[in-house]
Amino acid sequence: MQRKDNDSWDLLTGVGTTATGIAAARALASRRPDPLISDPFARPLVKALGVDYYLKMADGELRGEDTDSFDLEVMADGMAVRTQFFDEFFLDATETGLRQAVILASGLDTRAYRMHWPADTTVFELDQPEVIDFKVRTLADMKATPTAHLHSIGIDLRSDWPSALLAHGFDTGQPTAWIAEGLHGYLAADAQDRLLDTITGLSAPNSRIAVDWHPDLNITSNARSREVSRCERQRSNGVDIKDPSDMIYLGPRNNIGDYLRVRGWQVQTHTAEQRFAANKMAFHHDDAAAGLLRAHYTSATLS
Repeated sequence: MQRKDNDSWDLLTGVGTTATGIAAARALASRRPDPLISDPFARPLVKALGVDYYLKMADGELRGEDTDSFDLEVMADGMAVRTQFFDEFFLDATETGLRQAVILASGLDTRAYRMHWPADTTVFELDQPEVIDFKVRTLADMKATPTAHLHSIGIDLRSDWPSALLAHGFDTGQPTAWIAEGLHGYLAADAQDRLLDTITGLSAPNSRIAVDWHPDLNITSNARSREVSRCERQRSNGVDIKDPSDMIYLGPRNNIGDYLRVRGWQVQTHTAEQRFAANKMAFHHDDAAAGLLRAHYTSATLS
């Protein structure tokens, strides 16, 4: 179903399915003998959703006929590199003394539970109410406890999320570490700019931000990715993504690195291929995973 400005979703419909697939990919990446990342909560969250296809993905049990010959290991590598980038960003930020973190469009992100945060760190995570409710309830049932002071806020980022953030104790006078992981393409061009402007306005000097994005979102909707998404085996197992471009906003938009730079942020950007090299991992491109393998990774500090 094509995006609309007022659409909504949960973890098994529309945009929400990407959060589920991402969690399954994190679980698969965590199964490696010497994994780059470790997310012990990813598989249990996927299992709790009850879709056999995603659980088989998490367990590495899908075969070529299930994925239209797409190599899920390629996607798992891309997800490991992306996850490690944002993990490292938060670790570096806390090492410099930042004690306030915000995770925008958190999905099934479990950093507030699996990372080792300094004792006085506060983490805010924001996503659709149905997504937040499912994650908080499922992790509580698992007896999982946050490793930071956690505020989980159920709100659509197209609503007045800054007021909700402030109502939960966010301190505009304290430097903040912000991440917007996997969010870029799911915002319209003007909404992307408003988000970055809002973050800048809420940020004290020395705040940090990390974002993954694409200079041309058209690369994420190509013939190969549509071929894989239309795989009959996926649809028979409850996954129905007919065209990836239905879930994102295509068309021109501002370069995120440049946009932040002119607003006072000191910016560094690397390509996904450079991140693979930094982690001593082989880079194998497949257009079906262009969203991961052609991404740019930007981190920035506010002057």
